[in-house]
Amino acid sequence: MHTGDAPAHVGSVAHHRSVRSFVRREGRLTRGQARNLEQLFAHYGLECADERLDAQALFGPQTAMILEIGFGNGEALAELALRHPQRGYLGVEVYRAGLGRLLCELERQDIRNVRLVCADAVEVMRCNIADSALAGIQVFFPDPWPKRRHHKRRLIQPDWVALAACRLAVGGFLHLATDWQEYAEHMLEVVEGSAQFTNAAGPGQFAPGPGERPSTRFERRGRNKGHCVWDLTFLKRR
Repeated sequence: MHTGDAPAHVGSVAHHRSVRSFVRREGRLTRGQARNLEQLFAHYGLECADERLDAQALFGPQTAMILEIGFGNGEALAELALRHPQRGYLGVEVYRAGLGRLLCELERQDIRNVRLVCADAVEVMRCNIADSALAGIQVFFPDPWPKRRHHKRRLIQPDWVALAACRLAVGGFLHLATDWQEYAEHMLEVVEGSAQFTNAAGPGQFAPGPGERPSTRFERRGRNKGHCVWDLTFLKRR
């Protein structure tokens, strides 16, 4: 469930080639997933190139755009899109199997307020999303990269938090969730280290629950094994 070279600067965040937070380990697609990608991606998918995404052109006037990074099989994203038809959801995922599954669900339920991108989410944020264009960013269960030597691959780092702050409108939300305690503590420290965010639960606190984040099969399997889940919610300051 985890996330070209850009111009030297995008918005107010300096760009440098960073360590990616994902490694492609994709197996073979099922026939159904391959069919969905071939037949449905043209309707729901975007090929961004270097252009800025226009929320009104994608979703209609006055539509708040929410970015979800690493949506996995898309279970939570589809449910949120159904709950909030007034929002436009931009889902970014590098694993085509997950894209194929979600495309099937979007067609089955006739969900029209979702667009998908198969790309590195950090590059999409840098190159394709304008400053203050997002009403929210959600990152649910990113790869925790638990080995210390791999911590540099974690998505939630100070540079990424600065980029997220630039792309969020004032009052926009950042919602993170993980079932890895050490990563949860890392996220809390890193985001609270930014002057651009306020912790909605209070300083040093995790969210009291998942809020509007839907429970997924992935999460339920983990809880059945005794795993805890930590949610963190922050708001973009003025």
